[in-house]
Amino acid sequence: MKILIIQQKMIGDVLTSSILFKALREKYPKAELHYLIYPHTLPVIENNPYIDRIITYKPEEDGKPLKFLNFLKLIRNENYEIVIDVYSKIATGIISKASGAPVRISYHKWYTSYLYTKTVKQRHKPTTNAGLAIENRMLLLKALEKAFPVELKPEIYLTEKEKAKAKNQLLKAGIDPKNSLFMIGVLGSSKEKTYPPEFMAVLLDEIAKNPQADFLFNYIPKQKKEVEVIYNLCTPETRERIHLNIYGKNLREFLALTAHCNALIGNEGGAINMAKALKIPTFAIFSPQINKDAWAIYEDRQNQSVHLKDFKPELFKEKKANPNLYQSFSPILIIPKLQRFLAELNSLKTS
Repeated sequence: MKILIIQQKMIGDVLTSSILFKALREKYPKAELHYLIYPHTLPVIENNPYIDRIITYKPEEDGKPLKFLNFLKLIRNENYEIVIDVYSKIATGIISKASGAPVRISYHKWYTSYLYTKTVKQRHKPTTNAGLAIENRMLLLKALEKAFPVELKPEIYLTEKEKAKAKNQLLKAGIDPKNSLFMIGVLGSSKEKTYPPEFMAVLLDEIAKNPQADFLFNYIPKQKKEVEVIYNLCTPETRERIHLNIYGKNLREFLALTAHCNALIGNEGGAINMAKALKIPTFAIFSPQINKDAWAIYEDRQNQSVHLKDFKPELFKEKKANPNLYQSFSPILIIPKLQRFLAELNSLKTS
């Protein structure tokens, strides 16, 4: 049996959809499992033992008909028996149909359903603490067979060499391994999804009240000016604890550094999901425009989140969220829950 799973777009999506491979491998141990993704998302599934082959497709090729046709031929020649399209867009629907697979599964949409042999309707309310992003993906497998589990946790597989290199980097920087080390998601995936810098600085000052706390920032060099704005808004005492020169030069280095942290705190997004997959506690700040039910996956003592709607539901009466709502999400609202999260972390550390 040969199965293709299609998940294009963002890193968090690709990581979350990787749970399907573990479930399929347990059910069909001899199956050949392929994953179709964008090249930049590959690091989060590197070394995944359940994936036999990764096929990358560059998004810029969408506007090049000849290249797209050649890619469709490549997929057709693989002779897949099952194609599961998690991304569920017109382009991936065409890929699914062109594969010629006798079983093609995706989410139900009136404008693409004819491209598949089976479609499933997504849930709008989670039934477990796994969250909708997990549950809806597992529903796709239940279109194959009802016996598949309702939920599974995504995992990231780092090598011992990667972890050792990151540990050495931290020790060389003089970071005391006895201190609490926090990876801070200072920036969201866009300006609209980024907690205001002046508010983020207040939260960092709050965390820094613990005299044994050190901070790493998750950023890439081209974002340094944006990051320095937040850094300069912090108190001098907090700035002394922020190690701006230590960051992942690539995604795998970021993952290895995060694996040595006590928690990842900051803007909700791919980094939060990656930390969870590394079994690192998280505290996520959701952008007002994001549906928390969809992406608040596996929330428990170690993984918590806040959304403005939790505090001021009256601001969400309109169907479309106001892009300026973040200004209403004062740190005063977040700090009590953040303090409880930090206290919980401390109790887990000492237990």
